[in-house]
Amino acid sequence: MNLSFFDQFSSPSLLGIPLILIAMTFPALLLSTQNNRWITDRLSTLQSWFISLITKQLMMPLSNKGHKWALILTSLMLFLLLINLLGLLPYTFTPTTQLSMNLALAIPLWLATLLTGLRNQPSISLAHLLPEGTPTPLIPALVLIETTSLLIRPLALGIRLTANLTAGHLLIQLISTATASLVSTMPMISLLTLLVLFLLTVLEVAVAMIQAYVFVLLLSLYLQENI
Repeated sequence: MNLSFFDQFSSPSLLGIPLILIAMTFPALLLSTQNNRWITDRLSTLQSWFISLITKQLMMPLSNKGHKWALILTSLMLFLLLINLLGLLPYTFTPTTQLSMNLALAIPLWLATLLTGLRNQPSISLAHLLPEGTPTPLIPALVLIETTSLLIRPLALGIRLTANLTAGHLLIQLISTATASLVSTMPMISLLTLLVLFLLTVLEVAVAMIQAYVFVLLLSLYLQENI
């Protein structure tokens, strides 16, 4: 049976039951649970240090009012980070390559930041739609442009994450297929493509971490505009 390069992005199922929920909940099993002991093991200490580092980086551009979102943003960062990294393992599925899932994360959180601004400071939030000093004839056009740019923010969040991960997975599959095909005919070229595949895999690990951070960082910046 001939498989397409895009078959790896189809949601797996078993007996007609989609397994995407298992892929989404599995990363939570990798996190060690906290206990009340004064002295913990190395894994718990490393995990606490990493979570503290992520929280500090995400809360840095926010004011004190935005620190209420620390739990949501940090949990989302860990969720995306673990899913992206686990998706690089062989015979695994990456839920964040699905545009529907990324939009399901981006739209409600973006809408929450927007509604927070409209509730707490409606005049300032609406003032973003019209830059100060705009000539009167340009007011309708600028309001339309700013409204459009505001509405496409969640689309940009979801599409950016989907496109970067999908492109990386496709490149890895293309180069790995070429490496396997050239082993018998041109072994030296196959070794060269194998080296390229190793470097690309290292790059994809960095992309997986960076894209998770960028997704949550942009949400925190949208939040800062509205608090």
